[in-house]
Amino acid sequence: MTTITTKDGTEIYYKDWGSKDAQPVVFHHGWPLSADDWDNQMLYFLDKGFRVIAHDRRGHGRSTQTATGNEMDTYAADVAELAEALDLKNAVHIGHSTGGGEVAHYVARAKPGRVGKAVLIGAVPPIMVKSDKNPGGLPIEVFDGFRAALVANRAQFYIDVPAGPFYGFNRPGAKVSPGVIDNWWRQGMMGGTKAHYDCIKAFSETDFTDDLKTIDMPVLVMHGDDDQIVPYADSAPLSAKLLKNGTLKTYQGLPHGMCTTHPEIVNPDLLAFIRG
Repeated sequence: MTTITTKDGTEIYYKDWGSKDAQPVVFHHGWPLSADDWDNQMLYFLDKGFRVIAHDRRGHGRSTQTATGNEMDTYAADVAELAEALDLKNAVHIGHSTGGGEVAHYVARAKPGRVGKAVLIGAVPPIMVKSDKNPGGLPIEVFDGFRAALVANRAQFYIDVPAGPFYGFNRPGAKVSPGVIDNWWRQGMMGGTKAHYDCIKAFSETDFTDDLKTIDMPVLVMHGDDDQIVPYADSAPLSAKLLKNGTLKTYQGLPHGMCTTHPEIVNPDLLAFIRG
């Protein structure tokens, strides 16, 4: 396996396909998945002549099942170490869900020249949890429920999420794919339960407002308005307003996992943004 070892000894698994001279496109997966969640996009952009890279976040997939460092500061630092090791320049960073938070946190801190553009897809910024400052957020009890379900029966929880709200398979008339559900379960169960438990706090309670305000390169914010995991109204439009150079693209009726369910719509839009 291809890995880098971070300063704290964590092995981060990554895929790196294509010419080293091509523009890098780096994919950041959601919770509790892995780089494999980007299979469709990796092949699509490789075929278009890009260098495509995707890593397993610490505690996820084939990376070390860490007991510590399962929060955004360390996630972003891991990405910085990966970018340094691969000497990535003018890269496009694309993050889905929790990966979108990781992208915002990393890009706001990246060394000059490392990043050219960024994309947030169904992403958790600005902040998910409800508070006086964020009245439209989800109550903390929702995330406490995630934690309780993970502890009680992670294997069943990791079937219920993709079989229901993640891909919109719980909607009337939805075309359900058992393979997609099984693949979500497979990726989730590869990771470490402690890391996944900690990551619920990281994706729900981290405030990315200052990150978004700091980023000055072009950022595309993509979100389905039928997202049942990261509610549209409290995420994408707010993120787009905070960004200095943000573009909001809303997808009517599409679910949280739209990169998997509707790649024929998402991929060309990503390509147009990258080439634009």
